[in-house]
Amino acid sequence: MSPLPPEPFLKLLHEQQNPAILVDQQYRILASNSLYQEIFGAEAILGVSRCFEVSHGFSRPCDQEGETCPFQKSIASGKPQRDLHVHHTTHGPEYVNVEILPLSDKFNRNSYFLEILTPLRIASATATPGGMVGASPAFKSMLHLVNRVAKSDTNVLLTGESGTGKEVIARAIHAFSHCSSGPFVPVECSGLSDQLFETELFGHERGAFTGAHAEKTGLVEVANKGTLFLDEIGDVSLPLQVKLLRLLETRIFRRVGGIDSRHSEFRLICATNRDLESMVKDGSFRLDLYYRIQVFPIVLPALRQRKEDLPILIDSLLKRLHPHQKIRVSPQALEQLKGHDYPGNIRELQNILERACLMMDGDLLLPEHLPHIGPPAPMPGTRRIDFVCDQILPLQEVEWHYIRHVVNYFPVEKSILAARLGISQRTLYRRLEESWPDDRCVRNVRQNVIAECDIEEHGTLDPPD
Repeated sequence: MSPLPPEPFLKLLHEQQNPAILVDQQYRILASNSLYQEIFGAEAILGVSRCFEVSHGFSRPCDQEGETCPFQKSIASGKPQRDLHVHHTTHGPEYVNVEILPLSDKFNRNSYFLEILTPLRIASATATPGGMVGASPAFKSMLHLVNRVAKSDTNVLLTGESGTGKEVIARAIHAFSHCSSGPFVPVECSGLSDQLFETELFGHERGAFTGAHAEKTGLVEVANKGTLFLDEIGDVSLPLQVKLLRLLETRIFRRVGGIDSRHSEFRLICATNRDLESMVKDGSFRLDLYYRIQVFPIVLPALRQRKEDLPILIDSLLKRLHPHQKIRVSPQALEQLKGHDYPGNIRELQNILERACLMMDGDLLLPEHLPHIGPPAPMPGTRRIDFVCDQILPLQEVEWHYIRHVVNYFPVEKSILAARLGISQRTLYRRLEESWPDDRCVRNVRQNVIAECDIEEHGTLDPPD
């Protein structure tokens, strides 16, 4: 049994507003405050239990189990350390921000360490109908950066493929920032003309242009004391980038048609699925604006990079889609879902599950409810054919079935599909018409394709045979 820590250290422990423990260099828990006992239960035996045993259920220190260990880093450096872990609590696995503070004794030795555990409500390591969920290394790495930047006022740039949840991350950063009591104002930067975008962003005065019958408050003004989220920042034109740069440097703007300067203080978060560095090189994105917005970049992992999270993501999405029904996923259906590459990421997964639920009659999701999921991508240098016949058929009928198969599972342009099949576009539509003889739409499209091909190749609608 280790000796009781000095009284000043115990006083510091009980002054903490979060769960906290005092630990010696052998990882033994010497004392804990009431919040720690409440969250982690009565599992810790003071002077005997080690922190990794209680928090993780490990038999060895975290760094020997593949986890980063802030405690070990603090012992080695003699300085405070911080990291993000998933700890076992009375509520199940939870994300916890672990902060280690070395405490010097009267001999100026770091014999004791104060471990402060702050539950992180940004994300969950178990299935939940709302917020971010995941426990994979890629997700933890991204979440660690989110946790680092959330409490600051630093500009954040979220990058990643479409459908990875950039707005969800932006809202999480806002919720745990100093401006969380203010508004979260998303601005869609794509799909608007320069004039409409400028009006949306800065507002306009009455009579500023035709149709401006009343003054309009811009979203920058609305975001005062809150967070301004510029989604798809890469789609902003160069002329507007100049005005946006001035706004970010001074927080001063003018409404369209106005002469009075206005001021707005906001936290800036930007997002894009484009390669801004390449855009800077080709001159389509300003270098000074790029460095202004990407002070703290966070790359969101694609779903294919965090396949370990699929089970809890699926469970979470099903709870969100059908909160009053407990839907189960069969092992075969789960394997089929794991085999997909998800180019549309989490948004695609949600669409797949929503369609599958409509195909179900009970509460068990089976492979037959997932006909729209294509086959897993083949390994590089290999070919995989998933088309299977369970009876002997005439070759022409097999060809018809195969063409239906590739049309259903590979939704690309018909010209590209024809080239991949090694036939002309005209031949592809003739095969489609033969395999779907009653489909008037296929027949009409084929006639249009034939006409276009004839004009392009022969300059006439009646080419020679």
